[in-house]
Amino acid sequence: MDTPWSAYMQVGLVHFMMFPEAMQGNDDVLQSIERVAADPLFEVLEITKIKNPEVRRQVRDVADMAHVDLGFGAQPGILMNKLNTAALDEDARRAAVAEIKSSVDQAYEHGCKLLAMIDGLESFQGEENRERALGQVVKSLNEICEYTEQQAKDYQLTISLETFDRSIEKKSLLGPTRDAVKVADQVKAKHPNFGLTIDLSHIPLLGETIEESLTLAKDHIIHAHIGNCQMKDASLPSYGDKHPRFGLPGGENDSTDLAEFLSTLFKIGYFDKAVPTRRPVVTFEVRPLPGEKQDILLANCRRVFEEAWGKVQAPAGAK
Repeated sequence: MDTPWSAYMQVGLVHFMMFPEAMQGNDDVLQSIERVAADPLFEVLEITKIKNPEVRRQVRDVADMAHVDLGFGAQPGILMNKLNTAALDEDARRAAVAEIKSSVDQAYEHGCKLLAMIDGLESFQGEENRERALGQVVKSLNEICEYTEQQAKDYQLTISLETFDRSIEKKSLLGPTRDAVKVADQVKAKHPNFGLTIDLSHIPLLGETIEESLTLAKDHIIHAHIGNCQMKDASLPSYGDKHPRFGLPGGENDSTDLAEFLSTLFKIGYFDKAVPTRRPVVTFEVRPLPGEKQDILLANCRRVFEEAWGKVQAPAGAK
């Protein structure tokens, strides 16, 4: 592609994955946010809960100074607390919904236009419970979207459900793209402020292809994550949904796969869609393995993206 990617998208970073200590929400989050905000590649930083209101204010100031948009990730609160919006037990389901509602409050505080979430940790409770669980997650998502609408002032936050593996690590009900689309059809019938996040790193874990996953999700995708996974050797620390760097030996994704992912996003019309963010967002999600340094991994992201962009198949009319 000769046209710069900024003509089509905003490139982002899941901050709390590159800096996992940020999932604790402590004051030291500010330093690493400043570090990434200084890198002009990233126009969006996806953050998560921060305990201190003053630090939250400082984060907003940094984002404003850097001309960076903030997105919100509710996944850490669900995963660390082992919650499940598809739980068959009503008390457990309500606890998961309450956790995401509290993330909605902080997302509004930060001016985020989009909040990404997971349905739950180990939310797939067997094929015999699949339909009941799908009903429960639809119920939860309707409640979350309704709360988001009630809390809106000058704009309305959009909720995006991210699909995860069903059998390897997160063991989520959603899960296969086909089931996620089925849920999205039902939720969006009542709440237009809802969509799906498709993550390149989760596609191999789901046993799907890039073409299959993105084509199935084309009517609902409003957010994309890009990353790698390793599923060949369970003895390695990178096994499963660990988001290792692109090009990791034994990993599933490198620049060629990213180029295919971006080309397919063009093909399904993602970059032409009306989305809640300023432009469609494509966000790196990379986590350091033991001994790896964030600054080097951030450089890896830039190199991989530039190489992939050179391989992207131009859509009709693009230059």
